[in-house]
Amino acid sequence: MDELWECVVVGGGAAGLSAALVLGRARRRTLLVDAGLPSNSVAQAIGGLLGHDRRPPAELYEIGRRELAEYPSVRYREGEVVSGTPDGDRFLLELADGEQVAAKRVVLATGMQYCPPDLPGLDTLWGKSVFQCPFCHGWEMRDERLATLATGEEAVHSALMLRGWSDDVVLLTDGAAELDDDARRRLSAAGVPVDERRVVELVGHDGQLSAIAFADGGRLPRDGLLVEAPLRQRSPLATQLGAACAESGLAPDSVAVDDLHRTSTAAVFAAGDLCAEQPYVAGAIAAGSQTAMIVVQSLLADEFALPYPPDGE
Repeated sequence: MDELWECVVVGGGAAGLSAALVLGRARRRTLLVDAGLPSNSVAQAIGGLLGHDRRPPAELYEIGRRELAEYPSVRYREGEVVSGTPDGDRFLLELADGEQVAAKRVVLATGMQYCPPDLPGLDTLWGKSVFQCPFCHGWEMRDERLATLATGEEAVHSALMLRGWSDDVVLLTDGAAELDDDARRRLSAAGVPVDERRVVELVGHDGQLSAIAFADGGRLPRDGLLVEAPLRQRSPLATQLGAACAESGLAPDSVAVDDLHRTSTAAVFAAGDLCAEQPYVAGAIAAGSQTAMIVVQSLLADEFALPYPPDGE
């Protein structure tokens, strides 16, 4: 451990690559540690990203790594950061292979783990014809036979959202009788039938859903299914570094950040899915870029006593 990095970025997805790119352009000694587990790795394509619409995620990240290679102050390293501890005015991070690295600043961009329902058949369909975000997958599912599997008010919202992409949408409540009369009226007015049978299996082949199987033995032919998929932290690093978490609408343990992407631990920042209310690639790229700019400002404050935060607050 001979080198003190100005910043270590943990995570090589959209947010991490974006942060490292801006840091490299600012000529900051930066190490990007990538475990190779981007949140959207199972998706066939990225939807709605300007300039990269419908590009496979792996291809986008490869382009990002090639861009980083143009900046000599940035080092890209495959590996997993398994632990981290504050050490005076720096942080010590340990990788899975035993290497330790030291950093003045840390950017957490480890992403989140999506937790879709535990249903037989779902694994091979997830990220393809079974999905969590209609904005990411709705275009590919347009005019198909769709369903949404959800409960409570979220069920109504999900079903009516899908109606923007297809006229053939069914709401599956999986045996939960939680819809009030007003909800049923809204669904009926939109032409969305409700199926209250308990779902036991998703039937499909080669990533393509073909039917929903129910406990009573019946089946509903469907081409696509929208499901709830709460997020969970995939890494304990934020907690180890003392960064506070806060419950959000999608996750019980999102990393809490302020408007400048600062966590509750000084000199630790976070960007991307692990602290986002609405995780999506374009937002992660923007957050990574913004975070890197604040990191640079904080380093300049140490070096030249420039105001920090930049607005002097």
